[in-house]
Amino acid sequence: MPSNARTRPRSRPENTNVPSSLRLTATAEIEVEAAAEGERALPRFRMVAYTGGAMRIAAWRYPVVIDLAGLEIPSQSCPIRFGHDPAAGVGHTDAIRVEGGQLIATGTISRDTAAAKEVVASSKNGFPWQASVGASVDEFEFVREKQKATVNGREFEGPINIVRRATLGEISFVDLGADGGTSASIAAGKEKAVMDDNQAPEGADTDAGTDAGAPAATPTTPTSPPTPTPRASAEDVRAQALAETERIGAIRRVCAGRHLDVEAKAIREGWDATRCELEVLRASRPKAPAIHAPDHMATPQILEAACFLTARLDGVEKAFDDQTLEAATKRFRGGIGLQELLLEAAWANGYTGRNFRDSRQVLRHAFNPPIEAGFSAIDIGGILSNVANKFLLEGFFSVERAWRSVTAVRNVSDFKTVTSYRLVGKDQYEIVAPGGEIKHGTLGEEQYTNKADTYALMLAIDRRDIINDDLGAITTVPRKLGRGSGLKINDVFWTTFLNNAAFFTAGNNNFISGADTALSIDGLTKAEVTFMDQVDSDGKPIGIMPAILLVPTALSAIGTQLFKSLELRDTTANTRYPVSNPHQGKFRVEVSRYLGNSVYAGSSTKAWYLLADPSDLPVIEVAFLNGQESPTIETAEADFNRLGVQMRGYHDFGVNLQDPRGGVKAKGEA
Repeated sequence: MPSNARTRPRSRPENTNVPSSLRLTATAEIEVEAAAEGERALPRFRMVAYTGGAMRIAAWRYPVVIDLAGLEIPSQSCPIRFGHDPAAGVGHTDAIRVEGGQLIATGTISRDTAAAKEVVASSKNGFPWQASVGASVDEFEFVREKQKATVNGREFEGPINIVRRATLGEISFVDLGADGGTSASIAAGKEKAVMDDNQAPEGADTDAGTDAGAPAATPTTPTSPPTPTPRASAEDVRAQALAETERIGAIRRVCAGRHLDVEAKAIREGWDATRCELEVLRASRPKAPAIHAPDHMATPQILEAACFLTARLDGVEKAFDDQTLEAATKRFRGGIGLQELLLEAAWANGYTGRNFRDSRQVLRHAFNPPIEAGFSAIDIGGILSNVANKFLLEGFFSVERAWRSVTAVRNVSDFKTVTSYRLVGKDQYEIVAPGGEIKHGTLGEEQYTNKADTYALMLAIDRRDIINDDLGAITTVPRKLGRGSGLKINDVFWTTFLNNAAFFTAGNNNFISGADTALSIDGLTKAEVTFMDQVDSDGKPIGIMPAILLVPTALSAIGTQLFKSLELRDTTANTRYPVSNPHQGKFRVEVSRYLGNSVYAGSSTKAWYLLADPSDLPVIEVAFLNGQESPTIETAEADFNRLGVQMRGYHDFGVNLQDPRGGVKAKGEA
């Protein structure tokens, strides 16, 4: 989020548009410890849950770093899950520590669930599991571009988000995490079971029970039910037959008549119930369609396009590609409402309700997308900010902008006072002596300063607008914020410009007064002569030509005549003859209603100004932070004591008078 160049810590209650949770991915290992005689071994795991580096995470505009010094670990016993699903428990930790700038977790796969069995079985097959850590964000800090911060023993350069305080919630095994640069090294060991020929019948699996819930190795060829050897007793035969009957019955119970192909294969190849359960679980997962079909699921781009189409914003076809516009049109044929927009974002971020009755929960999910491996979240704050920004600019450009035509513009990188020098007096080229030495010019002693400040305002879309499903609220509010910014820059600019009693003076040779200074051919001629007779510190002409005629609204008509008309006719009784206009096409006319407004000190309906082009010699200058000439708008869920959505607009700029020789003021009266 753009602001100034300093870093600022932020906490959750004040920044509800920031994701409230993080899920970070790193490496994991699974090992099986040897068990005491007669006991079953439980697999253990070791995870490098977070490496301390920067991560690209969905719903965060810039990379995220977790400050491990501020990570709160409520308990050493933390639940281990599969894919962050509370219903898919895997085990628990017995030790969590920060070591060498990394978060290390060890523990036991202690749950007797299908998810736990799949983790262990897949690890034995060499599948590279990753670990994803879920943590709540309690306080974060944004480091701006070119700023630096040291976290976890490393130096990071902005723009970057640093989570200074977070609380660990849970850890999950995932197959693909948010950090694509990490890898998982999974090592599944086996304990050595001690059995002799009399304890194990032929064909029995001697590794059974070594891994908790782990399936036996899959045979490379179909296996028939075990048959007794000639030495087997009748009791052995009955035991083997009973075991086979129980195995087949367990397989059929798992398949439940819905997975006949898996059931047949499991019976034919001698699978146990655990192996069958894993295959059923895999077979039950959704599969991609066999044919390609257009994806009309709501995405941030589709939702944003739907908002622009509903608001009938001009130029929408230039902002989005044809596929996105087509998807938005088909999915939201009647236009998208504010409730529907918030619900789409909330559903994408994990909300399970089907309507807007619980508006607080809808807003919480819409503005706080979870971050986890493989999760496609929607940042509604970003969407609303993008949509609102278009209407913000409409409001900003709807007010008078004469100031932009008479001012120079400076880009500044911070809020410090900046100083300018004018090349005056010593900027003429000098003859080069025979030795080839070139003389140095000087900057002179004349200095001009400026500095930027921040101006801001916050407005809200309250709960009534949301209940009324009024999408127009997100166009009206930003228009007001944009208009407010445009009015403010006009107010600051013209207040500074009109406070010029010590700037335009006879002593500076840039002020004329008297009845003959009224705006006319003669008055304009006098101002032009005064401007062109100005000299530098050496008494030589400054060499700058006047270019702009700045007038109040009362003089707009005569100013336009002087610029466009070839001749001006005197209509008095005794002098009715045409007079050619020597100033036709000379000076571009700019009109401002602020010049004659009595609210502003120094205003006049008769005074006018002849100015140089601001790129040559500016009378006044506007400084913008980082060159941002238009305001910025941001959107977030309202604070806890209010229901709705809040929008804030801010603009960083400063105004100051510069070189007196850049213009002449005519009083227009005696």
